[in-house]
Amino acid sequence: MSAATVCELFDATASRHADRDALRTRGGEVTITWREYAQRVRGIAAGLAALGVKRGDTLALMLANRPEFHLVDTAALHLGAVPFSLYNSSSPKQIAYLLEDAAPRIVVTERAFADVIPRSASIKHVVVVDGTPSLSDLERRGARDFDFEAAWHAVEPSDLLTLIYTSGTTGPPKGVQITHGNYLAELRAFDSLGGLEAGRVVSYFPMAHIAERVISHYHAVACGHTVTCCPDARQLTAYLPEVRPTFFFAVPRIWEKLKAALEAEVVTVERLGLGEARHILTGAAPTPVDVLEFFRARGIEILEVYGLSETTGLATANPPGRARLGTVGLPAAGVELRLADDGEVLVRGGIVTAGYRNDPERTAEVFGADGWFRTGDVGELDDDGYLRIVDRKKELIINAAGENMSPANIEAQLKSSSPLIGQACVIGDRRPYNVALIVLDPDGATAFAGDRPLAELAHDTAVTEEVASGVERANAHLSRPEQIKRFCVLDADWEAAGDELTPTLKLKRRPVEQKYAEAIEALYAEGPGAGG
Repeated sequence: MSAATVCELFDATASRHADRDALRTRGGEVTITWREYAQRVRGIAAGLAALGVKRGDTLALMLANRPEFHLVDTAALHLGAVPFSLYNSSSPKQIAYLLEDAAPRIVVTERAFADVIPRSASIKHVVVVDGTPSLSDLERRGARDFDFEAAWHAVEPSDLLTLIYTSGTTGPPKGVQITHGNYLAELRAFDSLGGLEAGRVVSYFPMAHIAERVISHYHAVACGHTVTCCPDARQLTAYLPEVRPTFFFAVPRIWEKLKAALEAEVVTVERLGLGEARHILTGAAPTPVDVLEFFRARGIEILEVYGLSETTGLATANPPGRARLGTVGLPAAGVELRLADDGEVLVRGGIVTAGYRNDPERTAEVFGADGWFRTGDVGELDDDGYLRIVDRKKELIINAAGENMSPANIEAQLKSSSPLIGQACVIGDRRPYNVALIVLDPDGATAFAGDRPLAELAHDTAVTEEVASGVERANAHLSRPEQIKRFCVLDADWEAAGDELTPTLKLKRRPVEQKYAEAIEALYAEGPGAGG
């Protein structure tokens, strides 16, 4: 691959696939070819330049999954600027923190989010793609003599491509700096999975997440994919049969829900829409082996992969046809991987970020003088080099007897044991046994016990008995120290970007333990038992 920047990839793809659809919405209500995509990018880049955006400037995007995201982001990077996304579920306080750290000149948003954008010293303009000033206004503002070719040819591999702000499970988000060169290395890493010829993808996950940016944005630019934008992830199952994606990524929770839908015969494998998918991936959290086995038995091979924002996404992957369930596969092309003495996974290669924005101390914490990045994850390697992730290094449970265990793996087992269990948090560090806080899955609980408020269902005897059965089934697959001795069903719903979960549904373990300290202590006061 001769391209050195995403700008070069875009130029080549727009020429090669000029008449192919690049961006669309459901039903084809909006359809933009690669030729039109390139024309719009040129116009928007001129408009951004007229507003003073130049190489190295940051630009914030707070948009749903819609074609305008791709147009603006791609235009900005052709100026050598650094577009980055905000989670649409972020609180005003979180948004203010990120905007202060990144200091963008311009924020591009839509009417649904415009009111939560704070005014700050760095922000000179707010563009509202479906309001005023609109994207069309921005394009009309651009100077006709703007030298677009000179702008993007000046972009270098070491220039920043984007910032990915980590979800912040243990503290303020860190701004991971991703360069054009990082992405080109990531694209080569994906060669581990085979060819990435032009296909179809659904864009539904937040663009503030590295996986969505890589798969439905940068990979689309590199390969010429047709991207169908799904602004509401809850509608994903309605999009899949129409799009028939050739490349599909989903976090484990989505696979668990799809499994439950298939088991309940709400949808059939034929109508799921994955029959033409050449690459089907999962990652970001442990995937229960029984979920992978369930889909494999139905002809759908889900390849579990591993990576972080700091590694531009994928660092290891299970090879097609040679996947080992329960592992995250082998190091991808161009990636070096080894385990530290304490089992921490260390990664080195072109995919690894140069560090965190405005944070030299935390950058120094995770990078050694030898260039190895400390992931914070503990892993194990089998005799053939396949990696298994045990858990986050700082989240391992070491019980009162000194036995180590992974709460994430136990939680995954709990969630796969019953369609009623939506979320779980296992407690047991320095304790004599494990207990769990359980939150009902709204869909599963409603299907089981009727359409009633979740707070009411949490106290329904039949519901709690079924949850208890699920806990028993999970315990049957766990070692004695891992087993749940007590649990309680909370009359709450944990939502993305709330007190308990990050925007990408990762558990905020310490905040949960603090918020529900009273309930946890009550479980231990009852002594070990069968749960309840």
